[in-house]
Amino acid sequence: MSQPTVGILHPGSMGAAVAACAATNAAAVLWCETGRSTASAARAAGFGLSPVATMAELVDRSDIVISLCPPAAAEDLARDVAGHRFAGVYVEANAINPVRTQRIAALLEPTAMVVDGGVVGSPPVGGKTPTLYLSGPADATARIEALFAGTAVRAAALGVEVGKASALKLSYAAFQKTSRVLVALAVGMAREHGVDQELIEVASRRTDSYLAEPEYVAKTAARAWRWGPELEEAADTLAAAGLPPEMLRAAASTLARWRDVKDDGELTLTDALDHLAHP
Repeated sequence: MSQPTVGILHPGSMGAAVAACAATNAAAVLWCETGRSTASAARAAGFGLSPVATMAELVDRSDIVISLCPPAAAEDLARDVAGHRFAGVYVEANAINPVRTQRIAALLEPTAMVVDGGVVGSPPVGGKTPTLYLSGPADATARIEALFAGTAVRAAALGVEVGKASALKLSYAAFQKTSRVLVALAVGMAREHGVDQELIEVASRRTDSYLAEPEYVAKTAARAWRWGPELEEAADTLAAAGLPPEMLRAAASTLARWRDVKDDGELTLTDALDHLAHP
C-alpha cells in the first residue's frame, strides 16, 4: 500500500510532535494555517509539517486525519471535517469522554472510518515515547498502527469498540492529574505554616510519592489550562458510570486558578503557590 497523506488538526505541542512522527511513514503531513497563531505556524514549520490554505484542501488531500486539540473544540472540528465529506480514517485523539467520542463517530460515519484514540504520556520529543491507544474498526486501527511503526509513538489497539481508548486516557488522567493538584494543595498548606520543607523531607522517604516532586507544581500550573478541561471530561465519564464526579470537578476548579499562567515555562514553585493562594 502506498504511503498515506495525513492531515493534523490544530498542531499544538502534542499534535505537532505526533504529526512529525507520522511523517516517517506518510507521503506528507498537512496542517491548515487559516486562523492559526504565529506560534502554531512556527511550531508546525519546526516539525516539518506542510501548510495548506483551507480546511477543504486538507480534507480533500488527506487519507488520514488526526484530531488533537483542546477538548472543547473536538466536536466543532469533527463537524467541519464531516461537512467536507471526508472519506478516509479519522482519528479522534482528544481527551474527551466516550459519549462525545461516539457522537463524533456518528457525525462522520459512514462516509469516514472513525478511530477512537487516547495519547498517554508526554509529547514524543527529547527521547519521550508516549502510547497512542486505539479502538475502532480493525482495518482502520491497523492503518494507524502502521503509520506510527518504528517511531517514538507506540500505537496499541484495544479492540473495535469506539470509546475504549477515550475511557483509558481519561481514567489515567483522572489519577495522574488530580494527584498533582493534591501535591500543590498539600505543599501550599504546609508552606502557610512554615513546614513545607519538612513535608517534602517526609515524602522523600517514599520513592513512589508525588509529594517528593514538589518542583512539578510549577509545570502543573503552566499546563492547567489543558488539564482542567480533561478532568471535567473525566468527571462526566464518572457520572455516566454512576460514580461520584465531585473530586475531579474540584480538581478542575483548582486548576482554573492558574488560568493566567498558561504555558509559562519560567514559573517557579513559589510563583505557582502564590497564584494558587491568590488567583
